[in-house]
Amino acid sequence: MTSLYFVRHAEPDHDWEDDRTRPLTDEGQADTAKVTEYLHGVRVDAFISSPYHRSYDTVKGAAGDKSMEIETDERLRERKNGPLSDNYGMFQRRWGDFDLHEDDGESLNMVQKRNMEAILEILKNHDGENVVIGTHGTALSTIQNYYDPSYGCEDFLRMVDFMPYILRMDFEGTQFLGKEELLIVKKVFKGKKRADKK
Repeated sequence: MTSLYFVRHAEPDHDWEDDRTRPLTDEGQADTAKVTEYLHGVRVDAFISSPYHRSYDTVKGAAGDKSMEIETDERLRERKNGPLSDNYGMFQRRWGDFDLHEDDGESLNMVQKRNMEAILEILKNHDGENVVIGTHGTALSTIQNYYDPSYGCEDFLRMVDFMPYILRMDFEGTQFLGKEELLIVKKVFKGKKRADKK
């Protein structure tokens, strides 16, 4: 059996404009210790992460705890945002139409396609192993939707406030067997337009 331990990043600094280099808040950085503590007792064969700083930095302590390196994969990055990305209406519209995207942003279908290319490659290359994957909220939601099409907007909105969050997904070869939530740290998502949800 292959187990993928998806680690959604800890709380990021939403005032930081550049998505790729957005750091964790001081509180988010402190919360990464909970990830390290949980994974301390887990046999890990590989660490693979989105190259975005907030995801990499969330699993960095756990990798250091095991004296392991972190491989990055550009395909695991978060969805490229457009100007209207973080409001409730757009969340609903996007989940209602996986091909919907702004001119300078990505659709959920685009995100799912490249993330699943990476996941299927990981399953092939790490058969029978335990792999920790540093990820993002939207990216992880599209992965779950791939294996369970009933996973939708309300499931995403439930998870968006979990920072950090660990979800284990189990496989036999490429066959999905099931999943289990292992760590939930609740924070209020502070995306600039989240206040639209009232």
